[in-house]
Amino acid sequence: MSSILTNTAAMTALKSLQITNKSIETTQARISTGKQVAEASDNAAYWSIATTMRSDSSALSTVQDALGLGAAKVDVAYTGINSALDVVDEIKSKLVAASEPGVDRSKIQSEISELQNQLTSISESATFSGENWLSVDSSVAGYSATKSVVASFNRASDGTVSLATIDIDTTTTVLFDANAAGTGLLDTNFTTTGAGAVTTNVATLDITVAGLDDTDLADMISNVDATLQALTTSASDLGTSKKRINLQSTFVGDLMDAIERGIGKLVDADMTEESTRLQALQVQQQLGVQSLSIANGNAQTILSLFQG
Repeated sequence: MSSILTNTAAMTALKSLQITNKSIETTQARISTGKQVAEASDNAAYWSIATTMRSDSSALSTVQDALGLGAAKVDVAYTGINSALDVVDEIKSKLVAASEPGVDRSKIQSEISELQNQLTSISESATFSGENWLSVDSSVAGYSATKSVVASFNRASDGTVSLATIDIDTTTTVLFDANAAGTGLLDTNFTTTGAGAVTTNVATLDITVAGLDDTDLADMISNVDATLQALTTSASDLGTSKKRINLQSTFVGDLMDAIERGIGKLVDADMTEESTRLQALQVQQQLGVQSLSIANGNAQTILSLFQG
């Protein structure tokens, strides 16, 4: 039936053209943003997952910064320990030289004193971000020998989050402890067993003390050597901690990359597919316009029926 009040063909063509135009807008938005899911209305589930994963990735970036800070602290402590090791080794050599008959112990002690001052300087200078792991005061309230470095950000299946840390025990790295007991590697006292028995430590030993004999000197050498071994162990432990931190930092970086890839698979638009779709939709749009034009021309056909 032909009617001038209801143009069914034009209504159908118009509806089809509106659907095509809407699809073109959606495709153009995806091409402009590069995302297939840019808003929650596009796909609520994927948008929610991607938003949570982006937040976790941002937290992991902060964790990576914390690992870098922790690695720097360990590196500073290791550098200090390594330098102290060289100085203590030099003190040991001076003590061995002092064992030779007829040497001027006062001159050797002068050199040892300078080396001892260097040990103090090393321990006080090994500070990073306000923390010093070599020169401490364990008697201060709240002191803890365990240093924690944030290592990971974890999200459980139920959505709860937690942090994991790498704990470093600095008990064996302390060179000087200001507490009354003096429990650092360099200020822990020992007592010689010779005729001039003295109670001293690596940082204060004096070979010019009256009555000091070869036995006392041998005890000093023995204790300095033991300190040297303890410093070696300490440096080794710090090296192991630093390696673990570096490995964790690499893992966190790889994990962030994996999360970004996962987010991309959820929300990124396939630009090749979208460009192909856009071209097809533009053809449909042109055909829709022509179809609507033809449908609107039907009224002119009806008019011709009344012309004589």
